[in-house]
Amino acid sequence: QVQLVESGGGLVQPGGSLRLSCAAPGFSMDNYGIGWFRQVPGKEREWVSCINFSSGSTKYGDSVKGRFTISRDNAKNTVYLQMDSLKSEDTAVYYCAAGVTPTHCTDYDGSYYLWGQGTHVTVSS
Repeated sequence: QVQLVESGGGLVQPGGSLRLSCAAPGFSMDNYGIGWFRQVPGKEREWVSCINFSSGSTKYGDSVKGRFTISRDNAKNTVYLQMDSLKSEDTAVYYCAAGVTPTHCTDYDGSYYLWGQGTHVTVSS
């Protein structure tokens, strides 16, 4: 079964860090660019970051640039989102998604074809 599985969410204080993982049991991530999105109930889904699996290049949304880092571990078939200097406004459900090619890295959520179930991140004191 082709699926993406996120993990690593939880409760953290403002200024703290979390590392989210996106694993792909059942298929190789080498063939797909991966994006991270987040959504707060009642609001539109927001693009966070993406990684081009062909070149390794990365992109970030303005709200997380300089604080979040996306990376991949090919041996573990996993993509990570390291989140530092977290703020209350980072509270959301975080989703990873797979694009259709290894070079896929875009902020348009409609272009991703496979989504995980999401992991909750709460930033609060």
